[in-house]
This record gives sequence, structure tokens and C-alpha cells, in this order.
Amino acid sequence: MKEKYVAYVGTYTHGSSIGIHVYDVNVEEGTLKERKVVPVNNSSHLARSLNGKYLYSIADEGVAVFAIEPDGDLTFINKVDIDGMRGCHLSTDEEGKYLFVAGYHDGKVTVVHTHKDGRLGSVVDGVFHKGLGSVGERNFRPHVSCVRPTPDNKYLCAVDNGIDQMKIYRINSRTKRLELVDILRCKRESGPKLIKFSPDGRFAYLNFELNNTIEVYKYDGTGKSPVFEKIQTVSTLASKDDQIHDATSGLCFSPDGKYLFCSTAGEDTVAMYKRDEETGLLETQFILPISGNYPKDLDVFPDGKHLAVVNHESNSITTFAIDYEKKLLIMKGKPMKVETPNSIIFSKCECGE
Repeated sequence: MKEKYVAYVGTYTHGSSIGIHVYDVNVEEGTLKERKVVPVNNSSHLARSLNGKYLYSIADEGVAVFAIEPDGDLTFINKVDIDGMRGCHLSTDEEGKYLFVAGYHDGKVTVVHTHKDGRLGSVVDGVFHKGLGSVGERNFRPHVSCVRPTPDNKYLCAVDNGIDQMKIYRINSRTKRLELVDILRCKRESGPKLIKFSPDGRFAYLNFELNNTIEVYKYDGTGKSPVFEKIQTVSTLASKDDQIHDATSGLCFSPDGKYLFCSTAGEDTVAMYKRDEETGLLETQFILPISGNYPKDLDVFPDGKHLAVVNHESNSITTFAIDYEKKLLIMKGKPMKVETPNSIIFSKCECGE
């Protein structure tokens, strides 16, 4: 019995786009076929619950949650207001108690309680970042671009693209409030965007939108406070000719955790890095064009052999076969049309074929 998968693509609702696009995935071929569209206003980012039963989506109204049916279809459960401007990034804690929302426009970190039956509950806490950035176009103010718990579930990392920092919180188990425990200060005008942790939880990878790099950190949460030790910086660019118009964007691992992929808009490329699982260090394998404009997000197919890239400005999804030995991407068919795609997730169906 072959395993079946679907892909969920979140879009901004402009023009013909009305929400989350659901695709049937041909894993062997590395292709997608659109099945249906589920209406959500400006579904700019998606996240799945750890048990695989629920899909969370940014919405103009706050956050919406859907039950993931055995065949991959989505059934709306409820939505909640997050008492702030529309968010841009979602993640869940390792116990499934909380949903975290990053607020780019208002610099806010929001914590929403999640119920066992999938419903979203009340807002538990919300913290507005303070501080000044150094890039005039970003209005010198906080823009939270990513929220992600550490793998040991002790801390919450809130990446702030506007003030070049990552604030690290813990949730007080008694008061359910966020408490700031540390700040990782990044290079001025670097624009940190997304953080991802290695599958074993020992290393963190932080990409930077403005100086087009990835920084590698050793993570240790065994002490009284979290430790992030920077061990490497690598470029995401194939060429340094026009850096001012390049913006590093998406970040994802291969399913086995041995490779890291990063997309860069402007240059419109994807970089693949081989990851040393012992040291955490990255070795650049290729930086190649993706036949689309503004690759906002990307994900590797469940077989690890193909890559899907959602291209925000060219209104397309491009898919590729990954040749790890020859260090190449081979395009699979024509770009698929979808307006203003922003986020992509693969999800396993419970029914076989």
C-alpha cells in the first residue's frame, strides 16, 4: 500500500486566490495536482499540529484551525482574534498546548491556548517588542518574523526582523505568561528572518533577509538559561553583484535532516547545503535558479528526492528533482499557476492507495 500525501499552500487573497490550496502529491514524479481551495482571508502562513490532526492558518481575523481529514481534506473548526494586527508566522509547542503567532506589522508575540479537540481557545499572553532598528525602510521598529519553541520545549525564540534580534522567552507554567530570559543580538542591518532546529535539537539555523546569510548555532538548554553559540556563517547568494535587491526568505530541511535548503528572492535562487550531523556545520552544494520570482517558501517532498518552491511574485509553484550526487535541480514540468503563494506544507494522508 503506497503512502499518500497532500500539500497545503497558503496564499494572500488577491485576484483569484481565496485561501488554502489543497494539492494531491505524486511523490514518485515530484508533481502536484490541485484538488480544491478552502476559503481563508489572507492565509499567509500555515502550521500543522504535532499529532498531524490539525492545520493552523493565519487569517485576517486572527488564526483559523482546520481538522485534517483522513484523505487530506480540511474541515473548519474555529478561529480566534489575536488582539493585534494580522500575524505572519505560526508554530506550536512540543506538547500541543499552545499556538504561537508572530506579528510582523505590530511587533507582537501572541500565545493562544489550544484544546485537545482541536479548537483554538483564548489568547493566553501577548508581548509587544520594543527597540529601534537601523534600517530606515523598516521604520526603525520591531517586526517579529518567526516564533519557534526550542526542541526541549523550554523556551520560545522570537526572531525580530526589524530590530536585528532574537528574543528568547519562557512560559511561566504558573502564570502562563511569557518571561524574557535572553536576547540574541544579531549584526546591525542583517534582518534575521527564520530559525529552524536540527532534528536532534543540538543546532539552530538562522537565516538573514538583508545580508543574505545563514548562521549556525550550537544550542544547549540544559543549564539555567539557554545558550546559543555561533559556529558558522555561510552565504545564500550565487552572486554578490546586486545584494541590495536580494532577500533571503524560505528555509527547510530534507526529511532525513542531512541537507538544508534556503531560498533567496531578487536573485531568485535556492541554495542546498550538506549538513554535518556531528558538528552541525554546513557545506554549500549548489545555489541555482528556480524559474520563478520571489521564492517565498519551499519544502522537500516526503521522499527527499524532490523540491517544491512557491514563488510569490510570479504567482507560481515550481517543482524539481534533486540530484544530490551531481548537485543539480531538474525542473518537473511547467510552473503551476497560483496567485500570491506564501507558504507550503506536505502532510501524510491516513488512507493508502
